[in-house]
Amino acid sequence: MKQIFYILALLALSISTISCEEKEEATKYDDWKERNQSFCDSIAELAGENYVATLEQIKNVKEGELFILQDVISSTNKADAYIYCKKLVANPEGERPFWLSTVNVYYCGTLINGEKFGGNFNGYTALDKEISTPFEKYPSKDFDVTTQFTISSDEPYYLTTGWCTFLQYMHTGERWLIHVPWKSAYGAEGKDNVLGYSVLTFDVTLESIAVLRR
Repeated sequence: MKQIFYILALLALSISTISCEEKEEATKYDDWKERNQSFCDSIAELAGENYVATLEQIKNVKEGELFILQDVISSTNKADAYIYCKKLVANPEGERPFWLSTVNVYYCGTLINGEKFGGNFNGYTALDKEISTPFEKYPSKDFDVTTQFTISSDEPYYLTTGWCTFLQYMHTGERWLIHVPWKSAYGAEGKDNVLGYSVLTFDVTLESIAVLRR
């Protein structure tokens, strides 16, 4: 009889554990749209009115300063779209790509909970509020390999409008941390392992320009 009670107790514990695990997985992205909007609002509040619109203004932005770029592609007559950027490394004398230029970058993409969804190295995430130098996270030239992108929001090169925006302002040798709201990322539908309404954070180094178009 004791053995029967023991087996039943183990079975109940097992079911309880599975139930908790399923509940945790099911609630992982609960209220996802609202949580992402709240995250975006907090970033916007930190950036204040620090809008940057010209190349000269970009060159004058200091390392560690949060600033705002307008995503002209996704902006409409009803509402403008913005992305939020911070220079971790500045190099105003480097080359700058243009529309349809092909670039080589190191990047790490994360969601607001710090979960990595893409990239070629383990960089800073959405949870890294304070980033000090010397950097604790950086691409390893021995183990990490750059990814090549062509700057275009059209097929077959498709990049999100957020990427098309900030890449055209970066100079080679620069490293930026960028927060891209969903309207300038994968929209309300999402893509692959990224849910709709996701704010995407990228740690990006523009390593070089493979093909420069003007």
